[in-house]
Amino acid sequence: MTDSPSASSLIIGGAASSPRAPLPTLPPLALYIHIPWCVRKCPYCDFNSHTASPVLPEEEYVDALLADLDQDLHAVYGREISSIFFGGGTPSLFSAEALGRLLKGVEQRIPFAHDIEITLEANPGTFEQEKFVAYRKLGINRLSIGIQSFQQQKLEALGRIHNGDEAVRAGGMARQAGFDNFNLDLMHGLPDQSLEDALSDLRQAIELKPTHISWYQLTLEPNTVFWNQPPVLPEDDTLWDIQEAGQALLAEHGYAQYEVSAYAQPGRPARHNLNYWSFGDFIGIGAGAHGKLSHPNGRIVRTWKTRLPKDYLNPAKSFQAGEKALSNDEMPFEFLMNALRLTAGVESHLYPERTGLSLDTLAEGRAAAEQSGLLQVEPSRLAATERGQLFLNDLLQQFLT
Repeated sequence: MTDSPSASSLIIGGAASSPRAPLPTLPPLALYIHIPWCVRKCPYCDFNSHTASPVLPEEEYVDALLADLDQDLHAVYGREISSIFFGGGTPSLFSAEALGRLLKGVEQRIPFAHDIEITLEANPGTFEQEKFVAYRKLGINRLSIGIQSFQQQKLEALGRIHNGDEAVRAGGMARQAGFDNFNLDLMHGLPDQSLEDALSDLRQAIELKPTHISWYQLTLEPNTVFWNQPPVLPEDDTLWDIQEAGQALLAEHGYAQYEVSAYAQPGRPARHNLNYWSFGDFIGIGAGAHGKLSHPNGRIVRTWKTRLPKDYLNPAKSFQAGEKALSNDEMPFEFLMNALRLTAGVESHLYPERTGLSLDTLAEGRAAAEQSGLLQVEPSRLAATERGQLFLNDLLQQFLT
């Protein structure tokens, strides 16, 4: 025996040297389900999505998803799911029958919270709209509709397969199907987009009265068509004008910004996303899905699944492609990378509750971030200043070890 702490119990970058404490309570648990197929890959998209064949392997993929979930159950025994998110790809390509069998199989394995939020990403095309009623009957109670723009020229530039009229009709179709809670996904900073173009899209979205709007700037990501063949995007001054005017317009109509690119009516933020940003737990199933699970002893593990659909569906291959237990020195950055996306931040006590580490492990970075005007000087909260929200990467650099 030795009085010296083991290497695994130390913080390497100047944070506290005490071992990580057991977690007093486990965080809420969510489920992310990835459906990897799209009708066509958009030129800006860097998500794990693949062009669909004429006939999707729905039955085989649902079987694989449930088998994948079975392999994760040992880590979540006794817990319930607070939210489910079907992402993609385009989950609305799947039939209601397939999604119904999947949801039934999930509920047989893990109990659902009585007020569970179940979100499905959907395209606004007429083909998908025809399924909205059937999806609502399954218990799916929230839609996230990928509009991106209402203007035909912009939709064509983005490679979208729906048209402006379908985009306008989608909100009404969602309400008629019984969805009183839905999000519209909208992009700005599009090729050759003017300030008025961007505000016109926002005004049209607001007119459809969604409960939530995700409004984010187009960025050029590696491994996309736009990265290799970049379109002409607005100048920085125009982008700044769009951001300021758009935020003012959203606020004027009662959409409060609660996250970097998320705006919601009162009481309507996406609970699934809030769980991500507050360092909650989530199981990820499906091709390329990621997960994060906490254990009572303080161990926190990130997982990722086999990326290619053909490999994910291959019985000879493992669903899980890898896992990584977060070390103590990684924890400040990992926690704050999520929490500081929230405009209000989080209460300080959430850090020790979700990481098992003392707030002292943040002290050095916190002092530097406060001094530079990027982090609010507020002992009871961890929250970026307005300047910190604009320069979030610079703020997070203070917590890298």
